[in-house]
Amino acid sequence: MQIDYNSFQTADRSPFGAVMPQTPVQFRLTVTASEPISQVNFRVAHDGQWDAEIVQPMHAMAGGAYTTSFIPTQAGLYFYYFEVQLAHEVVYYGCRDGGYGGTGVQYARREQVQMYQLTTLAAKESLPQWYREGVAYQIFIDRFYNGNSDGHVNAPKANSFLYGRLSDRPLYIRDAQQAILRWDFYGGNLRGVTAKVPYLKQLGVTIIYLTPIFQADSNHRYDTGDYYQIDPVLGDLSDFDQLVTTLHQAGMRLILDGVFNHVGVESRYFNRSGHYESLGAAQARTSPYYSWFTFINYPTEYDSWWGINDLPTVDKQNQSYRDFIYAKPGSVIDYWTARGVDGWRLDVADELPDDFIAGIRQALDRYPDKVLIGEVWEDASHKLAYGQRRHYLEGGRLQAVMNYPLRRLIIHVLTGTLAPSDWWRELMTLKENYPATAFNYNFNNIGSHDTPRILTMLQNDQARLSLAMGLLLTLPGVPCLYYGDEAKMTGGKDPDNRAFYPWNQVDQPLQQVVQQWVQWRRAHPMLNTWTFAPFYMADYGIGYVYWEIDQLKVLVTLNVTDMVRVVTANDLQLACLPTTIAAQVRSQLVGHSLKVNQLQLSENFT
Repeated sequence: MQIDYNSFQTADRSPFGAVMPQTPVQFRLTVTASEPISQVNFRVAHDGQWDAEIVQPMHAMAGGAYTTSFIPTQAGLYFYYFEVQLAHEVVYYGCRDGGYGGTGVQYARREQVQMYQLTTLAAKESLPQWYREGVAYQIFIDRFYNGNSDGHVNAPKANSFLYGRLSDRPLYIRDAQQAILRWDFYGGNLRGVTAKVPYLKQLGVTIIYLTPIFQADSNHRYDTGDYYQIDPVLGDLSDFDQLVTTLHQAGMRLILDGVFNHVGVESRYFNRSGHYESLGAAQARTSPYYSWFTFINYPTEYDSWWGINDLPTVDKQNQSYRDFIYAKPGSVIDYWTARGVDGWRLDVADELPDDFIAGIRQALDRYPDKVLIGEVWEDASHKLAYGQRRHYLEGGRLQAVMNYPLRRLIIHVLTGTLAPSDWWRELMTLKENYPATAFNYNFNNIGSHDTPRILTMLQNDQARLSLAMGLLLTLPGVPCLYYGDEAKMTGGKDPDNRAFYPWNQVDQPLQQVVQQWVQWRRAHPMLNTWTFAPFYMADYGIGYVYWEIDQLKVLVTLNVTDMVRVVTANDLQLACLPTTIAAQVRSQLVGHSLKVNQLQLSENFT
């Protein structure tokens, strides 16, 4: 028996991708069997409602096709599969192991079945134009540039050290328990970011995403000490205001990092050592912050992020804390957004309850043209965190997430550890699962302060680095460069990926390549409105297209092998392209040579 179904094909599932409730979704399954078929069923359940599985008989059509229409009534996720009943057996058909869309596989037993995903939205999102058409740049401030004229370091912290040279590699000094004994600093500051705005503007960047800027003990400041104070090492409030003014005058926007799951153990709110004059939760149960934390054995044992004692976890269900972060006038979100911040990136979004994220979003929506992004490392459409399904992107919460899945696809296809067909299937699955706005405007990256440097991941292959930059800046989403990647910075895991920017040793050829891709991206704001689809070529090439109506607009191809390949008609796998667009792609590529280490882009078709 042969069963055919492809969730990527609108002939088999229409409409494609995420839908709104009450939208009829048409399904078609084709069955070829040597024995009579007694019944074909479409089986579907809303996420978590497994005992209320819906069974819909499918209608027999000509050519062995069976069809049905399903109308989702709830926002969230539905999961579906097919059941084919024969005279003496029942065969099931679901997606491939791993939850991938596209063609599926047959299963002999119900408990084996992997189900397809149908995403249903509570609301369609809209994102500001400056974000949709932007190119972002992430800055780890201490490692970027010192804007003081004499190069002095602002307010060096007690029990810390300054590097002898800016070219020194980052290094942690740890005790026997691996706790960090002394935090290390290079002296980058807010004035340094302001001083480099002309460079960033020349590069083509329009959005700056800063790692945390609030007072803390560490160099990374994910251990917040005071949400209302700029860390003195970075400068003061006037330096921050000057940066915001300079960015806005340059036509650029600012996104801040919001770390709301935990605070520093020496923060104003916990205050273990009494560094702050206010009464912290670790000092007395009468502290106004005591209810923010969960103590196991007061005051020495408490919930902390991943068991790191330096990072006490805050109870996000606590109304006092919610009022402080977003719910009351003058809240953290309110204060800094009113001061000119254009968006927020929420650290460890998996740790923040959905309604906490929704509260931040509601507070942010009081201001025009703001954006809320979350740190999520997996496919955010179906993320499970602590046994709970998360609803990040279904409307009213996050508008985008950091697109780490795309980073993985780019790295693996360039290093030869992912076949072109798998690259295509995984990218199409993201497109199918995500709301269109999330897929089109996700916060894309090929590296961040939490990952090894992209050049290191590519085994220091500079040609591949140029390809990775080209892919980042031509694929759907809002591209975000990690500071220094355009300068060929290398580095492994934290802290090695956080070296100081080599301003005296910038790689000019690579910088020009990045600048050219950024300029191309910014010259094509219409990518936001064109339709996108990837394809692949046998076992040697990947590609993708943008089109409008029946006209091909942009064609991108990449030979991922180390040999020149000539494209044949049989090599082209264009299953997800409309007939007219597929014909245009064939006319452009059949007989065409794909060179090595070259991202080939064509446009202006007639």
